[in-house]
Amino acid sequence: MASRDDIKFLSNPNIGASNKKYCRFRRFGIKHIDYKDPDFLTQFVNEQGKLLPRRITGNSLKYQRKVATAVKRARHLAMLPYVTDLLK
Repeated sequence: MASRDDIKFLSNPNIGASNKKYCRFRRFGIKHIDYKDPDFLTQFVNEQGKLLPRRITGNSLKYQRKVATAVKRARHLAMLPYVTDLLK
């Protein structure tokens, strides 16, 4: 009888077992999202300048709304671009 170490898998058995997403604001106790910090806000924006959805970032609904408001304010004050080519 072959042991588990002797068995070679055709594909990685850990595929599909992704890490649990978490809301970084709740985990680290961040209460206020500063719209004047464009380096922090670029984590929630893709290369074209679009907001990343909750299912990708892992934010809770409350903080995703605050991030969206902060990004919109930063765009209005020209700290973040509305549309861009390869922002990151």
